[in-house]
Amino acid sequence: MSKGRVCLAYSGGLDTSTILKFLINDGYTVVCFLANVGQEEDWKAVEEKALKLGAEKMVIRDLQAQFVTEIVWRATQCNAIYEDRYLLGTSLARPIIAREQVRVAQEFKCDILSHGCTGKGNDQVRFELAWLALAPTMKIIAPWRIESFISKFQGRADLLEYARLNDIPVSSTPKAPWSMDENLVHCSYEAGILEDPDHEPPKHLWKMTVDPLDAPDKPYRFTIQFEKGIPVKVVTEDGKEATEPVELFKLLNKIGHDNGVGRIDIVENRFIGLKSRGCYDTPGLTILRLAHVDLEGLVLDSKVRELRDQFCTISWSRQLYNGMYFSPEREFVENSIVHSQQNVNGQVRMMAYKGNAYTLGRSSETSNLYSEEDASMDSLSTFSPLDTTGFIAIQAIRLKKFGESKISQGTPLTES
Repeated sequence: MSKGRVCLAYSGGLDTSTILKFLINDGYTVVCFLANVGQEEDWKAVEEKALKLGAEKMVIRDLQAQFVTEIVWRATQCNAIYEDRYLLGTSLARPIIAREQVRVAQEFKCDILSHGCTGKGNDQVRFELAWLALAPTMKIIAPWRIESFISKFQGRADLLEYARLNDIPVSSTPKAPWSMDENLVHCSYEAGILEDPDHEPPKHLWKMTVDPLDAPDKPYRFTIQFEKGIPVKVVTEDGKEATEPVELFKLLNKIGHDNGVGRIDIVENRFIGLKSRGCYDTPGLTILRLAHVDLEGLVLDSKVRELRDQFCTISWSRQLYNGMYFSPEREFVENSIVHSQQNVNGQVRMMAYKGNAYTLGRSSETSNLYSEEDASMDSLSTFSPLDTTGFIAIQAIRLKKFGESKISQGTPLTES
């Protein structure tokens, strides 16, 4: 008799294949699940491997459209970024994957959810917090936090020996000396030789961008059109055009890839308290974020932008990074993000060249916030410089008092 029905997040790799066989050998019935969020994968081979190892079913779902329209576009609208560098590529995909895995588990009458995340990373937190919100009564098996499992598999050699004894097919291709996680937004590289934060990433590590030194010597021009902060059209100098969300994002990825845009190498602070070195190439979203930030300079009210940047951008980014997508605070913040974008309409002309993207111009037919006549140094018809005298006097009231106080205390600001 089965000990329970498990829905396992399965990639077809050595770790999750070992977990699949381990669960089956331990008496569980296993339904495997794999999400297509834009990664390169031999989907048929993964399915055949799972079924060969004894899975009751292998379920593969294409979630690219959901990923882009529900998560990536929202990240664009709030200019999401973590610790000033990381565009959250891995974090963004996790809510969509976690939600679909719960749906698959419910569809196939599973009462247990399982994953192959390491016990030191963020993903275990992201998946499990999502699952506990989505399906509070479901049980969770996290093998890499079970003492009997980790004592049995203390390294890759143990996994390979278990694979040999249990007829688990193992790739003959040598394993790269780092781990990778790829989706439509980015590819991440960490662990192995990259754990030394002073070790330079090998030239062949990067998958989603060419080396900027090898990128074309000619700039590549294109235009991105936005409606309510969401990209709706991309047109390139050589006649390419995209409006459908996934295709539009893939076109930006291609532009970024070909011109080496979007590479970062950082040490970040994981939610669980550890520092971790990660390399990421995020071509399309790097371009998109730059364009969106630039357009907002033209069309977004300054005080709305200040509040959004101070509260929404930081909060939403941390919520996604920390696995708090299915939370009341994320819903609250997201409503503010959407509201802030009602008038973010227009187009941005851009250029990609050898590792960077540049804004060439921006325009909007729906915003009146920017006035060329108001800003012109050659016009006095709509704004009188004389009015600035009173503005400065009022702003200076408290500053004058502050200066006077410092003088009376014997610590004038001139000596600070």
